[in-house]
This record gives sequence, C-alpha cells and structure tokens, in this order.
Amino acid sequence: MDDKTRTELEAAAFRTLVSHLRERTDVQNIDLMNLAGFCRNCLSKWYRAAAEDKGIEMDYDSARELIYGMPYAEWKAKYQTEATPEQKAAFEASHKHG
Repeated sequence: MDDKTRTELEAAAFRTLVSHLRERTDVQNIDLMNLAGFCRNCLSKWYRAAAEDKGIEMDYDSARELIYGMPYAEWKAKYQTEATPEQKAAFEASHKHG
C-alpha cells in the first residue's frame, strides 16, 4: 500500500471515529478514559498537535469544536453528566503512578 492510500484510509477511519463519538453522546469522557485511556479531549489535543506540527495555528477550543461537532461548553451543557463516585474511583485507580 502506498503512503497516500494509507493516509486516506487513516483519515477515513478517524472521521468515522469522530462521527461515532459525536453520535454516542451517552458515553461520557470519564468512561472513555477509564476503559481506553483517552477521550474526546485527548483527540482534540492530538488534532491540535498535528496541526501545529504542520505549522497550522489552532487553539484548543477550535480543536475541541472539530471533535465535538459544537462548542465544548454547549456539548457539556447538553450531554455531560456528573461523574459517579464509582467512575471517579476507577479514574483515580487507573491514573496512579507507581
């Protein structure tokens, strides 16, 4: 497979992932962090870093809007719920450093 095709496939897979996360507003970021070690905010940071690597200035809020499909404050108001004590405990347990 040539590099151009590989990049096109990776981009398509990324767009599908972002679309899936936009549709699954029931899945909280803390759940993603607890299960997979990354969340929508991580994707936003990675996207921004990739843009900056290419010399494209992008602030964090703009990157988050690209991932969330709306301003983060709007997504948070519509879909984010308070983390349960169990979610918080799982997060703390998974992020302890030896």
